[in-house]
Amino acid sequence: MFAAPAFAAIPRDGALGMQPAATRIAERIHHFHTFLLWIIIPITIFVLILLLWVILRHNSRTNPTPRKFSHNTLIEVIWTVVPALILVGIASQSFPNLYYQDVPPNLQMVQDKANKLLADGKSAEYERFTKEYNPEAAAQGFVNVKAQGNQWNWTYTYPDITDDAGYPLEFVSNPLQVGLSTDSKEGIRNLSVDYPMVVPAGRYIRYYTAAADVIHSFAVPAFGIKTDAVPGRLNEGWFLVDEPGTYYGQCSELCGVNHAYMPIEVRVVPQEQFDRWAELMLAGDYDAAAASVQTIASVEPATKFAAVTE
Repeated sequence: MFAAPAFAAIPRDGALGMQPAATRIAERIHHFHTFLLWIIIPITIFVLILLLWVILRHNSRTNPTPRKFSHNTLIEVIWTVVPALILVGIASQSFPNLYYQDVPPNLQMVQDKANKLLADGKSAEYERFTKEYNPEAAAQGFVNVKAQGNQWNWTYTYPDITDDAGYPLEFVSNPLQVGLSTDSKEGIRNLSVDYPMVVPAGRYIRYYTAAADVIHSFAVPAFGIKTDAVPGRLNEGWFLVDEPGTYYGQCSELCGVNHAYMPIEVRVVPQEQFDRWAELMLAGDYDAAAASVQTIASVEPATKFAAVTE
């Protein structure tokens, strides 16, 4: 009860609950988690009371001559119908969440619906809709990223960012720690990487994931995403982060002896800083690009964005 909350996308000693949500997907997951607690706690208490009742009132000492009967129709109907209704109530909340996070939004439909709600004067519906979908971000389109799992690192590919020869931006992201005494002391243990995945803030990010060898899983808790990377199969997901910052995840599928050393580091930066990073990456100056996002700029227009001069 007295543990300090975690105000960063990393685990904190003594913290309770899940990491703070950085996306609407994660917010909905957290709300669903709270909703389930209101169901599971009364059920647990009720079952505990029944167990205590049976233990205290129907043991051989207090009830030496037990009653004999085959069944009770009313009780059987109740313990069939009530759990079914509870599951229906849970499904009413879980199915929309599953659809929301599993299906990338149609950005043109998002813009059209938002404009129609405004044109019809339905301000309350517009507010509810824009809480789930961002029409301004939809107008800018998707930023596409492919995350390929390897034993044991990630390869990130940006198919829409190409050099003069038409080759897409692609790089390998290695962990800074691999469980050896010679590990780097920089960054956050078992979470930091040499070249992080970088995406712009306030944009729809559509990620694809696959694997080169065994099954991996691309997961970032603060985003509420976890998608298996399967050899020979291309899975996809999406997220949108408004708040610039550094967010961490790890491979969440047992993938070999170095499974614990396969972190994911995502730096969410303003669009101008992202463009500068991409320019340096295309030029082949990976270290300068990584340094350019080491300090994440504010989203305020007057901010001087961190960058490394060539």
